[in-house]
Amino acid sequence: MPLKSLVARLPYPSPAVQRVLAIAAVITQGGIGVTGSIVRVTGSGLGCPTWPQCFPGSMFPVEHPELSAVTQWIEFGNRLLTGLVIVVAGLCVLAAWRIQLDQPSRRRLVALAWTMPLGVVAQAVIGGMTVLTGLLWWTVAIHFLASTPLVWLAFMLLRAFREGDERPRWLIEPLGRKLMVALVALLGAVLVAGTVVTGAGPHGGDPDTPRLDAPIDLLAKVHGGLLVAFLVVLAVLGLNFSRTGVPSPLWRRYTVLWVLALAQGGLGSLQYALGIPEALVSFHVLGSALVIVATAALWCATRDRGPVPARTPEPAPVLATAD
Repeated sequence: MPLKSLVARLPYPSPAVQRVLAIAAVITQGGIGVTGSIVRVTGSGLGCPTWPQCFPGSMFPVEHPELSAVTQWIEFGNRLLTGLVIVVAGLCVLAAWRIQLDQPSRRRLVALAWTMPLGVVAQAVIGGMTVLTGLLWWTVAIHFLASTPLVWLAFMLLRAFREGDERPRWLIEPLGRKLMVALVALLGAVLVAGTVVTGAGPHGGDPDTPRLDAPIDLLAKVHGGLLVAFLVVLAVLGLNFSRTGVPSPLWRRYTVLWVLALAQGGLGSLQYALGIPEALVSFHVLGSALVIVATAALWCATRDRGPVPARTPEPAPVLATAD
């Protein structure tokens, strides 16, 4: 039986199911970055020294004189979480595909859903490269940065379940559009700079991992400076909103982004002042995921793609009958 026929037999996902699946995608895509940071700050990055197996000949941790069981299971647990991410991603694809069978115009929804499992596969390959190269700082940076667009796309998928597929219509004036684009670009720059600071910092994922030989004080100032630029653009964007007038939902998302960005900046300053304690590093990674989601929410609120198309169920197959 063709796969399309099997998907057509699935119940049509209700709006509540669609929302739960998309929110689960956002949480798992952001959460895998947080658990990865826990692996890094606890020095468990090589708890499983091979990939895709944990040890040669075993997919699971085995007793090893040079590795503690805790270290092994922290790294192995992070790998197991990838399985949950794959399950959620697969369910998102099935839900989107089932919807498209009744609403053929929802091609964008299906395309966004497919970015979830494809992104997991890409992350698994990058993760393998990270382990096999001994956690070189730039491979760890790529591993984290690869997860950031997936968090963004997961939120876009959440939005796509609740909107149409018309050509996006901006709800703000041209200057506001340029400021929004600049804001997103600066967010990317802040994230990249943050991974460079991490590369020169003390938490490499393994005590013997070589670090980036660069002055961390200077790197931290560049990272902080980019965040200040992000906040300045955000402030100018708010002035533009006040001058031109925007819907109240957009103002709410704008306010949430301000709160999260300020909190993230304060947390970064605190962890630097305290000597980069392990727990604050993971909270900072969580904060970055929240800022990505809040920025994506603001971006989506500035554009309109029309209402969700009406559902037109495919006709049931006609069974042949004898004369």
